[in-house]
Amino acid sequence: MKQFIGFALLATLTLQCTSQQNFQKSDYDKALPKYINSITSEELKTHLYIFASDEFEGRNTGEEGQKKAANYIRDFYIKEKIASPESPFVDNYFQYIPAKTYSRIQKDTENVLGFIKGSEKPEEVIVISAHYDHVGMHDGVVFNGADDDGSGSVALLEMAQAFQLAIKDGYHPKKSILFLHVTAEEIGLLGSKFYTDQQPVFPLENTIANLNIDMIGRVDEAHKNDENYVYLIGTDRLSTDLHKLSEKVNNQYIKMNLDYTYNAESDPNRFYYRSDHYNFAKHDIPCIFYFNGVHEDYHQPTDTPDKINYDLLAKRTQLIFATAWELANTEKRPVVDKPTKTK
Repeated sequence: MKQFIGFALLATLTLQCTSQQNFQKSDYDKALPKYINSITSEELKTHLYIFASDEFEGRNTGEEGQKKAANYIRDFYIKEKIASPESPFVDNYFQYIPAKTYSRIQKDTENVLGFIKGSEKPEEVIVISAHYDHVGMHDGVVFNGADDDGSGSVALLEMAQAFQLAIKDGYHPKKSILFLHVTAEEIGLLGSKFYTDQQPVFPLENTIANLNIDMIGRVDEAHKNDENYVYLIGTDRLSTDLHKLSEKVNNQYIKMNLDYTYNAESDPNRFYYRSDHYNFAKHDIPCIFYFNGVHEDYHQPTDTPDKINYDLLAKRTQLIFATAWELANTEKRPVVDKPTKTK
């Protein structure tokens, strides 16, 4: 009987290992909707009401509120058993940026990094980024930054959780995923600049794409009668492949209206150069910047969590997650077929 039990246990373990290792691309495609639907407006709302609360004091770079936000992110990754990158540049999820590294950084600050190692091509890395700093307090008034960029920050947490849920079911991403929460965006994209220009935790030549999120929780004036949209910026600036993959994923799973108005090289707002993806793009890393457009509460104390459209925030987060899933599980990396555009 003991021998029989031993054989049965061995067979079960063998079956589990096989199921985790032999999934084909078609299996990942069929499984994806389950994990898309695990990203919910309720969980995003719970996170954001904490993350954009007065307790975090507007998350100004180097200040106590920013430190509380960094700890909130780190504690989430620890709870979800998502690893810190193994790197001399990272200490327990934090990539430290000393004061005066750049003239605008007056106090020590830190990027926060969570990491899922790929099962087949771990050296190829997809970076999903959002800045978690905001503009702090002015005359005792908290600028909560719920949309800018609390919305992107909590979206990263939900996506990381969705990937971890898939891993528990045996659907481990084939390529690695770095969840990069950058600091000091509001004072010059300096957290992402530090990552790309001074301390890239993973070689930039092996970074196959950057999906960057900066404000995805609101509706702008141009879409007040059609909320099912998101602005995409940069999708085809460097890689036709990335643009096609993005369109395919949206058409198959999410069906949002993808608005490329601000992707035009003639765009007077120059948004392509104004968020953290640009520090990756200037190194010829294909990128997509996800954005809801500006609104009357941009950089105002009225950018509060009660004004977020949580169903829309969830749908946009699902789109980005599905795009990352496709990038992580497709055999080829996006080809860079267009030259870098400088300022």
